[in-house]
Amino acid sequence: MSSEYGNTLKKICFEETDKRHADLRIRLHADDIKQGEFFRAMITGYIEKDNDLLNFLDKHKTQSKTKNNKLRKMIKKGEETKRIFGLDENEIEDIFDMIARENPEI
Repeated sequence: MSSEYGNTLKKICFEETDKRHADLRIRLHADDIKQGEFFRAMITGYIEKDNDLLNFLDKHKTQSKTKNNKLRKMIKKGEETKRIFGLDENEIEDIFDMIARENPEI
């Protein structure tokens, strides 16, 4: 894995109507949040599996309730496994780095 991985900035773009864009900008201004801060917070919450955000997203998903429930159980089991073994994100990253060094063909 390259030492630069995770440090290169990427742009995330999508389209939205002018009305919804204006509504978003008004709400962000009212809450004194910059647009970039807002989207980074949402991405962080999603990546880190924030329960409040996941509950909100469940209302908007098109996948089945059964699949949602299975996914939630897997997330919970993963969190429990990390807790049991006392692994933090840096230790998990170190494990993947060691695997990559020992198995460069992967």
